[in-house]
Amino acid sequence: MTSPIKIDIWSDIACPWCYIGKRHLESGIAALGDAAPAVEIEYHSYELSPDTPVDYAGSTVDFLAHRKGMPVEQVEQMLERVTGIAAQAGLSYDFDAVVHTKTLKAHELLHFAKEHGLQLELSERLFRAYFTEGRHVGRIDELVELAVEVGLDADAAREALESGRYGSDVQADIAQAGAYGIQGVPFFVFDGKYGVSGAQPAEVFSQVLTQVAGEREAAA
Repeated sequence: MTSPIKIDIWSDIACPWCYIGKRHLESGIAALGDAAPAVEIEYHSYELSPDTPVDYAGSTVDFLAHRKGMPVEQVEQMLERVTGIAAQAGLSYDFDAVVHTKTLKAHELLHFAKEHGLQLELSERLFRAYFTEGRHVGRIDELVELAVEVGLDADAAREALESGRYGSDVQADIAQAGAYGIQGVPFFVFDGKYGVSGAQPAEVFSQVLTQVAGEREAAA
């Protein structure tokens, strides 16, 4: 195969299914073993709740109950279910610690990281910071700390965030999602032609990759 299979992923740092979907994709690739094709993964921005304030005072239960108009008990059951599914994927979610915030700056930082070849590392770090560690990923100081942890320069990261120069890249990603008809995340696009919606099981990702690799081979 001449070039890696491109996997474009629309996701949001504040989306629990996006982190689970990331793990399922990784497991799907790993399950193919030596037969796994080379892949190139790129993350694209999607804001699930663009109207969330940077400093939201309430809990996850408050946030979802208000936003979705659901009874508190139902929200608690939903979070328990998601936590269980995350655990099966090897992830430790702590919804009691989650700090809800606007994710725009986190998306800007992901574009900055992409320019420096560290987008995948930062994506993983941001998900863990948000869902497991209760970090505030809406604040520039916190984001700069996380950027440094994956090997990015602190001053350059801060300048990128304070200038807002990646804001147009974030909006371009969101516009592209609209053009594709994406209404929820995670959303995976394989080789620009196959879309997979949601945190599908690992075997679904294995099947899609096998199919795309087979089609490429046949065309060659």
